Amino acid sequence: MSSADTTEKRNLRSWADDDKPREKLLAKGPRSLSEAELIGILLGSGTRNMTAVDLGRELMAKSGNNLHELAKKSVKELTKTKGIGLAKAITIVAAMELGRRRKEEAHAQLEVIKSSQDVYELMKPYLLDRLQEEFWVILLNRANQVLDKSHISTGGISSTIVDPKVIFAKALEQSASGIILVHNHPSGQLQPSSEDLKITKKLQDGAGLLDIQLLDHVIFANQGYFSFADEGKL
Repeated sequence: MSSADTTEKRNLRSWADDDKPREKLLAKGPRSLSEAELIGILLGSGTRNMTAVDLGRELMAKSGNNLHELAKKSVKELTKTKGIGLAKAITIVAAMELGRRRKEEAHAQLEVIKSSQDVYELMKPYLLDRLQEEFWVILLNRANQVLDKSHISTGGISSTIVDPKVIFAKALEQSASGIILVHNHPSGQLQPSSEDLKITKKLQDGAGLLDIQLLDHVIFANQGYFSFADEGKL
């Protein structure tokens, strides 16, 4: 194969549509792309023998395939990679900084749970006036900031099925340090049922095995709530 053929093969525009990062992003969304492909889009072009995506792979490899390590690199450090000039290095540093600032803003905007009343107010938009019982889990970090609110199941008027595996999968996915269980009683009855007590104990035991803290289980009703933590039942 001639050098011209090699150059053409390495050119992004000559790849199959599924292999072109820009086209792939448009067709399948940004989450479908690897880190190297996303970096390739930032770089825009490669070298005579390497595509922009190849350069992205090399940068990731030199960073231990860890974006956090890549984000620590300075412009000077990045330019030590062949094919990464000043402009490309600046583009990468700028992109990493935007990602860092976005994370900081999201962190600053996270809601903080300080009491069972906070849980009740947080869940009002989701559970107020519901005619069927629903089970939710609130996922928190070590600072008791809300990472996510996740609907687990919907049942009938007086019960709903809860699968612990679903709850813990969501907690692990978000790297949650703590969880708060919430379910509503459409009847308005605030006292926990025997089933409420059993599932709470089961989930508390499971959470302990995963080094996740079950902080509370709140029974929600239109006129008020019952907190397992406040009542000393955890």
